[in-house]
Amino acid sequence: ADHSYPRAQNVTWSSTNFKTILSWEPKPSVDYSYTVEFSVAGGDRQRNHHCIRSNATMCDLSVSLTELKSCYSADIVSEPPLGTTSDGTEFPHTTSPRFCPYQDTEIGRPTFNLTVHEDKKTITLHVTDPLTAVFKDGHQLSIRDIFSDELQYKVLYRKQKSTGTKMQTFSSSVIAMTNLDKGESYCFSVQAQIPSRRSEKQFGQMSATKCSHNDEEPILKVYSPAVIAGGILFILIVIGLIITITVIYCSQKGKAQKSGAEGCPLRDV
Repeated sequence: ADHSYPRAQNVTWSSTNFKTILSWEPKPSVDYSYTVEFSVAGGDRQRNHHCIRSNATMCDLSVSLTELKSCYSADIVSEPPLGTTSDGTEFPHTTSPRFCPYQDTEIGRPTFNLTVHEDKKTITLHVTDPLTAVFKDGHQLSIRDIFSDELQYKVLYRKQKSTGTKMQTFSSSVIAMTNLDKGESYCFSVQAQIPSRRSEKQFGQMSATKCSHNDEEPILKVYSPAVIAGGILFILIVIGLIITITVIYCSQKGKAQKSGAEGCPLRDV
């Protein structure tokens, strides 16, 4: 009977940079399938043609949730398999939690490059705004295109050989870190922040850490004493070998010359 189809369970949204997936359980048997219906809060229900009478347990709704600042809900309907006729009976369904793309999508990990200025006291971070799954006029939008002035970047930084971390927040994707200690290498990581969001959704994923390199660092800072001692010992050994070989060669040459002189008859006076 139609009403015996199992209902979907554990319905969840997952979304990063507006790439939005609706998922649920369990995997359907050959006797039934799932159809996803979604709508803006208070609006008419729509269907994504990839998610009609499917045996999948996920549906990519990235291109369907076009009103980014609106909130959506979805129903996962348990229906007869594809190709099976139905008599219009209302089938069992499960309603998802509410999802608001602008407020709920997670912001992915940014990337950045470092430029050390000639004064060695300023380092500029060039942050690449993560791209999103949103397209407009054939152009793929970045998180900066969508959040505009609301987007900030939190920078965590420390001296390379220190564990003490400092933090600053910037509104630009080109970040000048000034008044740094000359002759020190620094390590940086970057994280997007949307202050208008609720606290648990404000921060994006943390970037990988990148460190600057100081070409003027003393050798004792770059290499450990053991490495330096090993290098000196190697050089001394090489010099010793060269001296030894030279002495042996000169000694043998001297003996050969002396032997040759003794073997020559005295010239008549």
